[in-house]
Formats: sequence, structure tokens, C-alpha cells
Amino acid sequence: MKILGIDPGMAIVGYSLIEFDNDALTLVTSGSIQTAKGQRESARLLEIFNDITTIIDTYKPDVCAIEKLFFFRNRTTVMPVAHARGVILTVLEQFKVPVYEYTPMEVKQVLTGYGRADKKEVEHMVKLALDCDNLPKLDDTIDSIAIAICHTRSCVNQPVMV
Repeated sequence: MKILGIDPGMAIVGYSLIEFDNDALTLVTSGSIQTAKGQRESARLLEIFNDITTIIDTYKPDVCAIEKLFFFRNRTTVMPVAHARGVILTVLEQFKVPVYEYTPMEVKQVLTGYGRADKKEVEHMVKLALDCDNLPKLDDTIDSIAIAICHTRSCVNQPVMV
């Protein structure tokens, strides 16, 4: 099964594609979509739309695991992130890719056994799961990998109707 992991954002969208086969995990690709802060929001959303479209068209994932927004400390960033997430969900729907949502706490709980684990603990568990020492530099990309791995281990495997 090919799982597309996505950590949505307006400035940075982290993405990864893992192949999951009989408990074996392989990182196929990962990266980020980075939009320029000086651009209009509509232009940034179009860039995200086009790049996610290309990723899905290229890799043809079976499912998508995406971070669920449930609480945001910074009110000024919650709306742009929600807009970016909406664009991503639209592309996934266009391609009929089933969507599974996980909160950051759920991802941390599944990967580390502790829902309030820090970034380094999550990164360590991602390295162990993939049996590798080198991961991408951006936290957003690592988070997307963690979200995809979470899906392979989750008991809640019902797609979200968006």
C-alpha cells in the first residue's frame, strides 16, 4: 500500500510517500511545498493545489494520512492553514484518494507511546521505523513521514468523509 503523508500549512506543506508491505516500510519520496510569504494567499493556494496534484498524479497513492486541525494557539495562522488543508483535501477528492486524519497527539501516541512526546522523540521513532539514520531536515517533512507511519499502525482505519 502506498501512503501519502501530509503535514498541511500555508508556508510549508510537508509530504512523504511510504510503501507499506507486510510490516516493511520504505520511504519512496519526501519533501516540502514552500510558498512565498510575499505572494497573495490565492497564489499560494494555487501553488499548493498544483504541486499536490503533481505529487498524486506521479506517485498514485492508495490512501492519504493527513494531520487533523483540532486546536491552534495562534489565531492568525489557523485560517491560512485551514485554507491550505482545504485545497489539499479538494485535490485528494478529485483523485478519489481515501483520507485518514490524525491529530498530532495521536501521531505521537502511536509512534512513541506518549501523546506529548517532543520532536526529537518522534524523529527517533521515525528513524527506527524506516531503519535509517538520515531524515530530511525540515520538521514538516519529518512530521509527514510520522503521520504516514501512524496510519500503518492505527486501529482507526475508517476514511474521513470530507
